[in-house]
Amino acid sequence: MEWLVILGAVMAASFFGLAYLTVCVGRFSFVQRLARGSARRRTALSLAVIAAVFALLSLCMSTVNAIIVLLHEVLFFLLFGLLIRIARHITGKALHSNWQGWLALGFSVIYLTVGYYQCRHVWQTDYTLKTEKQIGTLKIALIADSHLCTTFDGEGFAKHLKSIEAQAPDLLVIAGDFVDDGTRRDDMLRACEALGEMQLPCGIWFACGNHDGGYFGSRGFSAEDLEAALRQNGVHVLADDCESVGDRLIIAGRRDSSLGPRKDMDALLEGTDSDRYIIVLDHEPNDYENEAGSPADLVLSGHTHGGQLIPITYVGRWFGLLDRVYGHENRLGTDFIVTSGISDWEILFKTGTRSEYVMITVEEN
Repeated sequence: MEWLVILGAVMAASFFGLAYLTVCVGRFSFVQRLARGSARRRTALSLAVIAAVFALLSLCMSTVNAIIVLLHEVLFFLLFGLLIRIARHITGKALHSNWQGWLALGFSVIYLTVGYYQCRHVWQTDYTLKTEKQIGTLKIALIADSHLCTTFDGEGFAKHLKSIEAQAPDLLVIAGDFVDDGTRRDDMLRACEALGEMQLPCGIWFACGNHDGGYFGSRGFSAEDLEAALRQNGVHVLADDCESVGDRLIIAGRRDSSLGPRKDMDALLEGTDSDRYIIVLDHEPNDYENEAGSPADLVLSGHTHGGQLIPITYVGRWFGLLDRVYGHENRLGTDFIVTSGISDWEILFKTGTRSEYVMITVEEN
């Protein structure tokens, strides 16, 4: 639902932004010279420049990313237009050069270059949690939203797993959106093989996200193929069920809320030993009230991409679509962590956050 809201806002902003951007591009001297004083010709030239840039960006990246770049241009034109208007009011002097245009172009290049780097580079984020349960020390690696073939392929994913394995976690949990509609079958299989090559004392655990089943049926494998490949490589696939890990840990995986009816928390954890530390994987962070009222000790999610882009970072919170967009909080004794994801869906920029894998250390009080 939140993505429909975002998509609608982006489409509306695109139409209004195009009109404003056309006016702004028309202020550049090279457009004015070519227009030779004709307003109609200036508008046509401005639209031609915008169309050419849009086509080039679409060819180099994608249509979605081209829209993102142009929307940022609009925002920077608005920002510097306002600042220059304020400066003109204060000084009483008019600027003869198109400072609004050049500043908007320059800052957007810098801003989006940083966003591109923050999307494609992967950081490690650490959390330390406390528990009253007698579990010793537990080290959990969390990834979500790899969306294979967006920023890395199967081999790239394998390299990130090596970085995670080097931290010596007890287990790895994958909180959904492992693959996407753009994932190639060979890369999916290689990524699953890389998971099977990891040596972790408590194994690897997976819960499905909204993209794992595929939306358009255009990729070369089904959801059943994905599950089979994961299981063949020793990954525990959880869909509204839970399993015990030794005598200190229980891991539950929820069916994604976008996939239809699913068990409530009471049914999911019915009969579990509450003396053990209970981890719940739930791709979308949108059921905190019920999860906090359950025996769960730790709930791990992804889906939000950490908010992705400013101001989308705050949309889920403003509209009450999500309980949390990013980070850690504790509700009624249950810890919740939402990761920004190790990669991204389609959009190649992260300006409100950055890509990450998460290392969680749980210690006895």
